[in-house]
Amino acid sequence: MRKVLNQVPQRVAGFTLVELLLAITLMSILLGLTYSGLRAATRSSIQGEKMLAAGGELRATHQFLRRQLNQMLPLSFAIADGNEELRIVFEGDTKSIRFVAPMPGYLGTGGPQVQLVEVMPDDDGELVLQFSHALLQGYEEERMYDRDPVILLEGVASADFEFMGRDEEGQVSGWTGGWDQQDVLPVAVRLNVEFSGELNLRWPDLVAGVKIDELAMQVTGATSNRQGRRNYQQKVQEMIRGKGQKRQ
Repeated sequence: MRKVLNQVPQRVAGFTLVELLLAITLMSILLGLTYSGLRAATRSSIQGEKMLAAGGELRATHQFLRRQLNQMLPLSFAIADGNEELRIVFEGDTKSIRFVAPMPGYLGTGGPQVQLVEVMPDDDGELVLQFSHALLQGYEEERMYDRDPVILLEGVASADFEFMGRDEEGQVSGWTGGWDQQDVLPVAVRLNVEFSGELNLRWPDLVAGVKIDELAMQVTGATSNRQGRRNYQQKVQEMIRGKGQKRQ
């Protein structure tokens, strides 16, 4: 009996309640940090993909608009109200432009097309840059909206067009926000765009000069100049329709 009482009880191996709570707390902290890191990495990846996609759309839109503006043709698509002698070849203000130019690739089937680029609010009230087109042959205003417009740019905070023309002496004038010489093409068109939202995008300067014969760009009031524009327009139309070409 004395021998049993003198023995020291051995400690049972295991964790105390305090140690268990401490381990759970540390594990929770580590899991929280891991989750936060994964979420931040996912957001960063998604944001990067959005920036890459938006940057690609921006470059494609910039190249497309520059190409189309450079290829504008002095072909009339309408007649001014109350003046049958005034044939409209270009319409433009700060929020839209309408002109005639060939379309790239298979979209150009059927000849040149009337093209409309405009800044419009979408269903959510945000501004977008959209593009519509219709064949010049048999063109009517309603045909421009036979199909839904193509959205070129989204997330636009502000956008406006500017135009450069010539004065009565034939000298190049400064930039203006409106175009009132509808029977002639501007010397150059500029589009300014600023973006909204989280994407850090910058619109490259877009100044497109019209690459056509100088005969079509004369804006003086002389009869010979007006006749020259008509002759030029007629020649372009005949070239497009295949007239005047030598048959094999």
